[in-house]
Amino acid sequence: MQIENSKMKMIQHLGLSQEPLEIGNMSTPVNFSSSLRRSIRSLIECIVPCCCASHPVASIFTPQQSHLVVMTRQHIPCPTKSPPVKSTVIGTFFGYCRGRVNFCLHNESCTTSTPLLLLEFTVLTAYLAKEMRHSLLRIALECNWQHAACSTPCHLFAVPIWTMYCNGRKLGFAVKRKMNEDDATLFEVMKSVSTGAGVLPEKFKKSEGELIYLRARFERVVGSVDSESFHLIDPLGITAQQLSVFLFRT
Repeated sequence: MQIENSKMKMIQHLGLSQEPLEIGNMSTPVNFSSSLRRSIRSLIECIVPCCCASHPVASIFTPQQSHLVVMTRQHIPCPTKSPPVKSTVIGTFFGYCRGRVNFCLHNESCTTSTPLLLLEFTVLTAYLAKEMRHSLLRIALECNWQHAACSTPCHLFAVPIWTMYCNGRKLGFAVKRKMNEDDATLFEVMKSVSTGAGVLPEKFKKSEGELIYLRARFERVVGSVDSESFHLIDPLGITAQQLSVFLFRT
């Protein structure tokens, strides 16, 4: 009962007011809520099932059967699995308010070169920005070996088209594309921005509205040749997984 009461208090805490934080010389003030991030992390900790706790193996044996523990450890091989490979990249969401949103990944060393990955989503930038207001965004991109345009096995970054899911809902597709002149100009203007969100200068404005962006460091986790994920690292250096992008091939 005490746990349920703490959960309800935590959920009510999510409605705290936000404090304005201005990032970058050319961006507009953007609202971030550090208290909201702490609340979400605390809420997740509250609902982690107790069954995740580890229990000693010997506790299920009587003292006379303790030799079975030794035999079990010696004769039953433990499954081995390679740990995921982790690194850090720069991820950028950008697009015109009434246009489609783009997502690209750069090496930390150079954000003006050709991106490691550049995708155009079939959803509008305004819609994705609305989803981000909930402070929990999961974008899953799925491709299938049988329906992929690649005739031979290829790297995930080379897959030309993906089925897109946003917070569990299917939302069209993501298409791989090449960097064009407009992209190069944009990356050059943003080269001094490592973490930030806002609206780009007036010269980028078009009939589709203002060009908005979100850029941050992402933890890249390579699970296998068929799965990778990218998790936003907040300005405090914490990977809270409030904004994540998953690539997986089935």
